[in-house]
Amino acid sequence: MTYASNRQLTLLRKLGRKKYRHRERLFLIEGDRAVRQILKNKVVGIEALFFDDEQDYSAQEYWKALIETHESALLDNRHFAEISDTKHPQGVLALCRMPGETSVEKMGQGRRGIIVVLDAIQDPGNLGTIIRTASWFGAAGIVSGKGTVDLFHPKVVRSTAGATGVLPHLNGELPMVLADFEKMGWNILLLDKSEASVPLATVGRPEKTILVVGNEAHGIDPQLLGEKRVQVEIPPAEVQPKVESLNAAIAASIALYSLGC
Repeated sequence: MTYASNRQLTLLRKLGRKKYRHRERLFLIEGDRAVRQILKNKVVGIEALFFDDEQDYSAQEYWKALIETHESALLDNRHFAEISDTKHPQGVLALCRMPGETSVEKMGQGRRGIIVVLDAIQDPGNLGTIIRTASWFGAAGIVSGKGTVDLFHPKVVRSTAGATGVLPHLNGELPMVLADFEKMGWNILLLDKSEASVPLATVGRPEKTILVVGNEAHGIDPQLLGEKRVQVEIPPAEVQPKVESLNAAIAASIALYSLGC
């Protein structure tokens, strides 16, 4: 196996930036377990594999078999660390094809279950955890709105633990997207602690539910409120240390479990 070319190195470096990821329709997944999961899922296509020359992954039987069937190259330790998004890089990188977005019609028409809508979720770790949890509970799709971090940001991808691309996804203007879903019979729950909120446990789950998860600092965008849209909260224990709110990813996880996604 030869070392990566200068052209490949240039591409790998550029994919750290959103505009290049979306222009090339490519993104990176790092780590033994995450890449194995992507391969197992058979949803995201892998263009090439790259291995740190100071780690032994390329000599392992599992990876040796894949090297025979995938374009593969070595990176010297310095270049691997430069491209990696982690402090202690694992020695495997996969260059992957970005799955295409679906449409509101395809995601919502004839489906049942829960669609998770992300309103200005800015922390990559939180977003990745939400995607991972939504995949675990079998959500019907993911919708990201304005202000939400890129679904293919390296830290988001790492936090999904291999769940990237598993669920249908789309990005759009949430006021319009939610209105379109409502026309198809979807009911909207806004996960937002406010004076108008009711406990999540008191809300029945219709067959077609949209769960909107808002920004931790600012909550749900007021533009998304509506007469038929229910604001729900996860109440704290009666006696607890003074905590202002739940982490967005934790709140989304509890909601998905509670709703029986």
